[in-house]
Amino acid sequence: MGLNRDIRYRTSARTAALILMLSALLLAVPQFKAADTLPSQLSDEAFWKIVEDFSEDSGTFTSENFSSNERGYENLIPKLLAKWQPGSAYMGVGPEQNFQYIASLKPKIAFIVDIRRQNMIQHLMYKAAFEMSSNRADFLSVVFSRKRPAGLGDNATATQLFDAYLRLDKDPVLAESNRKAIKDLLLKDHKFRLSEDDLATLDHVFDVFAAYGATINYSSQLNPITGQMSLGRGGNNTVAYAELMSLPDLSGANRSYLASEDSYRFMKDLEKKNLLIPVVGNFGGPKALRAVGQYLRDHGAIVGAFYLSNVEQYLFRPPGGGTRIDRQFYESVGTLPVDESSMFIRSGNNNGNGGGRGGLTPMMSSIMDVLRAFKAGRINQQQDVLSMSTN
Repeated sequence: MGLNRDIRYRTSARTAALILMLSALLLAVPQFKAADTLPSQLSDEAFWKIVEDFSEDSGTFTSENFSSNERGYENLIPKLLAKWQPGSAYMGVGPEQNFQYIASLKPKIAFIVDIRRQNMIQHLMYKAAFEMSSNRADFLSVVFSRKRPAGLGDNATATQLFDAYLRLDKDPVLAESNRKAIKDLLLKDHKFRLSEDDLATLDHVFDVFAAYGATINYSSQLNPITGQMSLGRGGNNTVAYAELMSLPDLSGANRSYLASEDSYRFMKDLEKKNLLIPVVGNFGGPKALRAVGQYLRDHGAIVGAFYLSNVEQYLFRPPGGGTRIDRQFYESVGTLPVDESSMFIRSGNNNGNGGGRGGLTPMMSSIMDVLRAFKAGRINQQQDVLSMSTN
C-alpha cells in the first residue's frame, strides 16, 4: 500500500508540473484571431436576409442628408491606411462619404448602419447604378440622369468628369429609362422585397439626384408641393458633390471613389458581390450594431474602421432634448470584434463641437482606446472623444 501511495504521489506531481508548464506556454503564446471565413460574395437571398434581420425600425434625422458635407477625408485616408489591416471589415453611416474610405481601404465586407430607411434605399439606388455601369462616366449618367458627354475616357480625372457633367441639364427621357432600369434590377433581377413605401422613397431620392445633378449637396431637397429645388437645413456647411469628388490631398492625389477606374471598379465589384450591406439602425438601438458585430465574430473578422460622421453629437445631445443614448452606443461598440488597429472615423470642428458653422473635419481615434476610456468612466461628453482624435 505504501508503494502504491508513493507511485500515485509521484504521478500526481508530474501531472501538476505538466499542467503548470502548459499554462505558462499558453500565457506566452499570442492569442490568434479565429480564422477569417467571410464570404467572397453573398447570394441575393443571403444579402436581403441580412438587411431584413439586422435592421431596426426606421427613425428620423434632422435632414435628408443626400450627400456628404465633409471636406478633409482626402488628407485623413493616408493616415488610416497606415493603421488598416488588410482583410478587415468596414462599418459606416450615411451616404457616399463611405465610398471614399471603402475604395481606399478595400475591406472584405462593408456594413452601412443608418437610422433612416431612406439611406438604405439610397444605397440600393447606388448599388443598381454600379451594377448597370461599366465605368465612371456611365455611372454618373445613371445617377444624375444626364446623357454621357463625348470624349470621357478611362483616364479622365474626376475634375474632367464633373466639369463635363456640370454643363448638362437633366434628360427627362433618360431619367425615366434609368428609373425603370433601377427598379427592374432591384425587384426583378435581385428580387429584393421592397414595399410600396420603399419604392416611393426610391422615386424621391432618384428625383432629387436627377434635379440637382452634380451640384447636389447636404442641404438639397425638393419642395413636396411644387417639386421645385430648394435648400433645407445646413446653411453654409455644404459642399457640392462635384467638388467633394475632385478634392486633392496634400500631395495632390485625389482619393475619391471616382478618382480612377480602379477605385470605381473596386466599388462596383463589392456591390455586385452583395458585400456592401445597408442596414437600418439607431447607433443607440438594441439590435443593428450588435447583429453586425455577431456576424463578423461568427466569421472571425475584425472591424478595421467604423465611420461615425458626427452622429456622436446626437447621442450625447439628442435633438429636442431627448434622453442621451451615448452609453448604449459605446456598450454596443464593446461587443464588436476589434483590435489595436481598429479605428473610429468621426467628424467635428475646431471649436470642439460636432456640428455648427465652420464645417466638419474628419478625424480618427483608436476604438480600443475609446472603449477603455468609456469603461473607466472618462467618456461623459462629446468633447471627451473629440479630444482623443487626430486629423
